[in-house]
Parts: sequence; C-alpha cells; structure tokens
Amino acid sequence: MTTVCIIGGGASGMAAALTAAAQGRHAVLLERQARVGRKLLATGNGRCNLTNRHAAPDHYHGADVSFCAPALERFGVDDTLAWLEELGLLTVTEDSGRVYPYSNMAGSVVDVLRYALEDQGVEVHTGCTVTSLRRKGDCFTITTEDGQFTARQVILAAGGAAGSQLGGVMDGYRLAKGLGHHRTALYPALVQLKTEPTYPRALKGVKAQAALEIRRDREVLARGSGEILFTEYGVSGPAIFDLSRTVSTAGDGLMLHLDFLPQQQMEDTLALLQRQRQRSGSRPALTLLSGALHSRLGQMVCKAAGCTAGTAGELADEALEAIARQVHDFTLPILGTCSFDQAQVTAGGLRTDEFCPRTLESLLVRGLYACGGALGSGGACGGYNLQWAWSSGRLAGRTEHEA
Repeated sequence: MTTVCIIGGGASGMAAALTAAAQGRHAVLLERQARVGRKLLATGNGRCNLTNRHAAPDHYHGADVSFCAPALERFGVDDTLAWLEELGLLTVTEDSGRVYPYSNMAGSVVDVLRYALEDQGVEVHTGCTVTSLRRKGDCFTITTEDGQFTARQVILAAGGAAGSQLGGVMDGYRLAKGLGHHRTALYPALVQLKTEPTYPRALKGVKAQAALEIRRDREVLARGSGEILFTEYGVSGPAIFDLSRTVSTAGDGLMLHLDFLPQQQMEDTLALLQRQRQRSGSRPALTLLSGALHSRLGQMVCKAAGCTAGTAGELADEALEAIARQVHDFTLPILGTCSFDQAQVTAGGLRTDEFCPRTLESLLVRGLYACGGALGSGGACGGYNLQWAWSSGRLAGRTEHEA
C-alpha cells in the first residue's frame, strides 16, 4: 500500500488526507498543533464560512490567477458541499452566496472531518513538528521532533504565515526550499488597515456601509464596497479586508477614500442637507446627518467639514457643500496594514509556476505536492479561501502520478 504523508492538518490537509485514504492509500497526517483544524474554528467569527456560491478564478489573486482554475473546476462548490454532506455536515447558503454549517458552529465542521479521519483510517499525529524533508531514491524521509516517517508521496499543506497565533508558520516554505523550490514575497492579506487614527479612534466600534477606493495621488489602485468597522488604530471589516492585499503590496503614499452614501449623487445629499437645515434649524449643527448615518459617524463627518458649533439653521450653503463632500469623500491617510498575526491569509507563497496546476505536483520533485495557503493563490473575503483549501486539497490528495 502506497504511503502518502500530508504535512499540515488544516482544511486543505484534511481534505487531502481523506481523498488519499478514499483511494486506498495509507495516509499519514502530521500536524504541529495539539489538534487538527484549529484555524477552522476561528473562521467566519466562529461560524466557519465554508465556501461561496460565486467561487471562480476571478475571485482569486496570485502571479497566475488561472493557476487555481483546474482545482476549482475539478472540485467546485457543488462537489465540495456534496462531499461535506457525505461526511454528515448540513449547510445553509445566505443571499450573499456565503455558505455556513447549519449549526452555525465551526466546531461542527472540525468534528465531521476529525471523525472522518478516524473512520477512514488516516494515521494522525498531532503536536508533531516536521524539522526536515528529504528525498532519496523513490521515497521521502520526513523527520519530526518525535521520529521519522517514510512516504512515496508528500503533500505540503502547512498553510501560510498568516494567523501565527492559530498556527500560521513558515514551515511549508522552508521544507519546500530544502527541495529546491522558491517562494514569492509574503504580505499579510485579509487584514485590518492602520490609518491616521484621530477619526477612527473617536469612531471605535462604529460600523458603516460605504464605497471604498485606495488611491495614490489621483491614481485609483483598488475599489470596493460593503461594511467597514472603525477601530482604535484604523479600519476593519469585510470591505477593508478585500482591499488589504493592495495596501500590503503597493507601498507608501496611499489614501483611503470612503463614500458613505454611494447610492446618492452629491446633489441628492446636498438637497437632503438643505431640507434638514430647514426642518431642524434650532438643533446643533452636528446633528444634521441624523437619520442618514450612524449618529457618531454623522457628527464626525460634520466635524471633518469644519461645522462644529452653532445650530443647523445657521449653516451657510458653503458649509452644507463641505459636509456633502465629506459624506462622499471621507479621506484617511493609510499607514499600513496590521501584521501577519491578525491576517487571515498570506499574499504570496510557493511559486505556482513550479507546480502543475492540473495535479498540484511539483515540476521539480516528483511525488511532492502542495495545496492550500502554502501556494501563492489567495482569494477574496467571503469563503473563497476555504473553497481553495477544499479544492486544492482534494486535487493534491488524488496524487495521480505515482512517485
């Protein structure tokens, strides 16, 4: 019986191990953490955003965006959900396309995978750190702190550097380098942004819907829309996460532009403010946006426009125009992103041009495969990265070409 050693017990590693075992291979899963699936428990704020109905190559990034296409086509969303259902997991799809376990608990996902590993006879070793990986003849020797393993095939599923507190490490890159592989530069992605803190600190905890742009001078580097969350150090939230890769890789001199009423034109907002001035003339000027924006956010927009004193009725037309401009273009200088500790995904990874996209086997070392976050193919926020983990793990687990 052929032995396949999977290094890493996250989503992609467990998918690879279960796929290999289902083909009659002896699967050995090595996980450095005390238990498998630890990162899964933290995804989706503990709900585990399993996948997204809209998963397709155009939602992914990397040096070659098309690299992920074969895995996503071979093991797509429907295949993934059918596979998980076979393991006993019920799911629910939200209007946005995001898919969650019906239980709303990430622990349910980890449990069905862990039980499946037991049922299919996968040999699991937790608390097992791999220190070296060598190939000699037709076999690999995998050295750990607890001993050695021998395998005909090895699947690197050690993940990326993101989320170090939940197990993000450099192991996969280091082991691949020892076999002649290379990686691209690494950056934190799906991560919070640090901005000039004066306004965000005052708005800490406030959520808002907005259209977003990342600009350098007049050049627009990225656009997005959705929910943002103000924090003590800057901004967070799904819409911010989707643009964070651009901030990580684009260098200095960036500005975040926020439009809090993107469904309206400037003229519509100005007309609204004029009506409010007439209707609420005796109230403080800072309350002018009550009913349109979160109260604290509305007050901050008025302050940013220089309207901090007096009543609404005392505001001149020029003041209303200044407030309207702030509503549609609230600007924050970007200082950078938070670190890998806070990041959900690593931008960059093992060079995909050194792996076959149809099998995920190394083009340099026969019998070596890679999947999941170790490869430089990251997705957008909303279940896309877990879909890549499932798809790439199952494709690598097929190990179609014997060593």
